[in-house]
Amino acid sequence: MADKISGHASTRDGAAIHYTVHGDPGARLPRLALVHTLGLGEFVWDGVVERLADRAVVLTYDCRGHGASSKSPAPYSVEQFGHDLEDLLKHVGWTKAHVAGASMGGCVALQIAVSRPDLVQSLGLVDTTAWFGANAPEAWEGRAKQAEEKGMASLVEFQRARWFTETFQAEHADTVARALAAFAANDVPSFAASCRMLGAVDLRAKLPALRLPAGVIVGENDGATPPDMSREMVRLIPGATLEIIPQARHLSFIECPEITGDFLARLIAHVPTSVSA
Repeated sequence: MADKISGHASTRDGAAIHYTVHGDPGARLPRLALVHTLGLGEFVWDGVVERLADRAVVLTYDCRGHGASSKSPAPYSVEQFGHDLEDLLKHVGWTKAHVAGASMGGCVALQIAVSRPDLVQSLGLVDTTAWFGANAPEAWEGRAKQAEEKGMASLVEFQRARWFTETFQAEHADTVARALAAFAANDVPSFAASCRMLGAVDLRAKLPALRLPAGVIVGENDGATPPDMSREMVRLIPGATLEIIPQARHLSFIECPEITGDFLARLIAHVPTSVSA
């Protein structure tokens, strides 16, 4: 995609959200918003955006507390992150959009789908879950405290092994290094607030009410949001489909952008382009 427009949108509570629109804003193509994972930023979608060139106009952005967006004070909530996306869509002039998210971003995508179904044309859930499990509050609190007490660098090697296969690490060292450097550079209070937000997420009860095309894709060896979590979402969302990427780990969309991009292209093809903007 040669065309690219970047800027900042102001949210209802005054946060500044950095975003990029990839593609010709006037093109008669589907509009797709992509929401990134915890501790990273909009750049994680670069490979997927490239794969979707000429098939969609794509909106990527840095979530609150991440990247070039506001590092607003805690606490955070998934409802707040959903409002941020609502406000961003309004800012760029999109009255409807296909929405997909990965991990934390998948929780945000689910939230806006259940709270503002009028805005969401289809839902893509990548390496994510509606609920991290019964021990989620304690587990995420432990992650937050480690960052606060030992710094982001103390979590880097844990993330490396969880995110990427050894083969990808060896063959794409620059991509891995970029992701780990971005993770290590996180604002600690914002990261900790995001962790605690994820510990509180439980959207399961709201999924059966969804009435839109929905697809779930996950790495076979995703240890953060294992395939069983994806199967549970598919069970709860009427008509949802499931695709499992062999051998991939938690950031399957970085390791396999062609597979993820084609998955999203098939998903958005279910909705007529004429109502995409």
